[in-house]
Amino acid sequence: MLFMDVHVTLEGRSRLSAEVYEQLRAAILDGRLRPGDSVPATRDLAQQLDVSRNTVTNAYQRLMAEGFIAGHAGAGTFVTSEGARTSRRAPSRSALRPRAIWNALVPSDADAFDAEYDFQVGVPDVRLFPWDEWRRQLARQLRPARRGTGGYMDPAGNTKLREAIARHVGISRSVHADAENVVVTSGAQQAIDLIARLLIEPGTCIAMEDPGYHQARRLFHSLGARIVPVPVDHDGLDVSALPSEARLVYVTPSHQHPLGVAMSLSRRMALLAWAEKHGAAILEDDYDSEFRYDGRPLEPLQSLDRSGRVLYVGSFSKTLLPTLRIGFVIAPESLTAGLRAAKLVTDWHCPFETQAALAQFIDDGLFARHVRRLRRVYQERRDRITTALDKRLRDELELLPASAGLHMSVFFRDQRRTTEAFMRHARAASLSVQRLDMYYQLKPRAGVALGWGMIPTNKIEEGIRRFEAVMKRL
Repeated sequence: MLFMDVHVTLEGRSRLSAEVYEQLRAAILDGRLRPGDSVPATRDLAQQLDVSRNTVTNAYQRLMAEGFIAGHAGAGTFVTSEGARTSRRAPSRSALRPRAIWNALVPSDADAFDAEYDFQVGVPDVRLFPWDEWRRQLARQLRPARRGTGGYMDPAGNTKLREAIARHVGISRSVHADAENVVVTSGAQQAIDLIARLLIEPGTCIAMEDPGYHQARRLFHSLGARIVPVPVDHDGLDVSALPSEARLVYVTPSHQHPLGVAMSLSRRMALLAWAEKHGAAILEDDYDSEFRYDGRPLEPLQSLDRSGRVLYVGSFSKTLLPTLRIGFVIAPESLTAGLRAAKLVTDWHCPFETQAALAQFIDDGLFARHVRRLRRVYQERRDRITTALDKRLRDELELLPASAGLHMSVFFRDQRRTTEAFMRHARAASLSVQRLDMYYQLKPRAGVALGWGMIPTNKIEEGIRRFEAVMKRL
């Protein structure tokens, strides 16, 4: 039951009762008033509209006679389910249209569905999130003594959170930063957006890995950038193929998205030298570096940078929850004022209480403990997926390295097997995977990526068995 303060507009002093009737009826038919919603008492609505009570009573009697509302003694008057059953929202007839580029960027959900065996890429397991501890942190921030001014905050973010982020990436990733270098954003996607707003104009050349992160590519495209795809091999981005006119290079060097390879040290140093020579910036997206399972930790480009060319982007979407919408960018001092301004005009700042709770969560050591737990669970899932694929489909698939992150990629050895056919059969088997061809601009290869964030450990074996069955159908 929901009480609704209904908006009714009366023009002039004629047809008053009819106007009230027609506007309430329209609100019910188009769904603004739903079954069970309470409409105002006749006395209250009459006072609000400055009309006699009889005027409103007559309108209500018509609505009751037609079955749209019903009165309950001592409780009030409510919209009936029968009256609202015929509700229809009028189709939009606006002549307004978006710029042509947005028609091409409308996201497709053709591959999205609720799968029983969900190998979705890049999504953490919400069942592993420390809900009770997080709830306590949020409750602490909502106490009267911690509410602060209740006004607008620093666009760069909560000071304690920026300090906590600087310490966290300094310890865990050897990133050189203090709080003044950090700008808190609504996820990594907004961090990329702010950097692009700051550094590129329509027609600016941006170099991107190919295959590469399609959401960043779409964002750059929406801003009118000229995107040049640069091939990726087993050592990461091919620096020798970078166009000299590129002003920004977008890379995922620690765990290339989506192939999973790591950029070799020689390539990292070559990329930094190239950026200094050509006066370009490097956007380093370190999106899931917390989850490394094999080999030594890889040094970020930011920690190797000596000329202030690297903007380092991170996110808590993979380690905590995507719905928190907390990411960050660590930038050279020369760009921090511009990033703050870009954040201000975009959405001013991220939710204060969430930022404060996350700062305390990190400072209390709860975040590091949570990540260690996730790493153990995800490593077991990765090992089970890798072992099962290698055992069942060694001759059918080329398995790419998966030493870090939340997914692995596989190519079909027989390229006559099309991704389209595989995805169609996978859906029929209630098996969700991510197609790889969507990440390419040059020469796509048939294959898929499998994530282990969403799939329960005890479902992996059957999920891979279904994967094998789909392969046999092609």
